[in-house]
Amino acid sequence: MIGYVTLGTNDLSRAAKFYDALLVELGGKRFMEDERFIAWSAGEHAAGIGLTKPFDGKPATVGNGVMVALVVDSRDKVDRVHKRALELGGTDEGPAGPRGEGFYAGYFRDPDGNKLNVFCMG
Repeated sequence: MIGYVTLGTNDLSRAAKFYDALLVELGGKRFMEDERFIAWSAGEHAAGIGLTKPFDGKPATVGNGVMVALVVDSRDKVDRVHKRALELGGTDEGPAGPRGEGFYAGYFRDPDGNKLNVFCMG
């Protein structure tokens, strides 16, 4: 249902380094960019993530209660992606582990403070 999610950044170069290294773990790569915006996707019809400097010229801020969830196919991949996010300068918002029956996830924030999780079912 979701086509893509766009997150704000105040430092596009720093954010791009984080997402280039993180999203390769999910098969993602850059497919669009200009001086204010970069987008990644894992395929032509796959959902994607975009980063942008806000159009209005004001500083990017984090949405309270907003989170992007990245789906993977195994608990091992959840562990790897969560660990990689922290290695890249992200901050831990909840270690990888079971979160109720059949749901396994790890939570983190990117260097701009945007909250993400990586999860699998089963």
